Amino acid sequence: MTTHNGIGWFEIGTPDTARAQAFYGGLFGWTFGRADTAGFAYHDITTGPDGPIRGGMLDTGGQRPPYAVFVVHVADVAATCAAAADAGGTVDLGPVTADDGLSFAYLSDPDGSRFGVFSRPPT
Repeated sequence: MTTHNGIGWFEIGTPDTARAQAFYGGLFGWTFGRADTAGFAYHDITTGPDGPIRGGMLDTGGQRPPYAVFVVHVADVAATCAAAADAGGTVDLGPVTADDGLSFAYLSDPDGSRFGVFSRPPT
C-alpha cells in the first residue's frame, strides 16, 4: 500500500560532496552511492538498516547556497504545486519528470521555507 503526504525523502545540497559525506557519514554512520538522475550529479544516502527514510545529496557546484530539505511523497506533483500556489506558496522548480518516471518539484511556503514533493513512477 502506498501512503501519501508523509516525509519520504530528504535532500542535502552542497558544493563539496566529499566533505559533506565525511561529515554525515562520520556523525551518523550514513553511507552514500552515486546515482545521477535527471541530469544532476546526485548521491543516494542510506541512513542505516533501520533508517526508515532515505535521502539524496546534490552536488550544487557552488551554483546555489547549501541547503537541507524534507521531501513529501504526494499522489500528484502537478496538483500539489497548484494547491501550494493557491495557498500562498511558490513553485521554485518543477514539476520535473525524470527518465525513470519519478516526478518532483521544489516549493516554498508563504514564509519562504523550501521543501520538496515527489511521486513515484506509475507501476
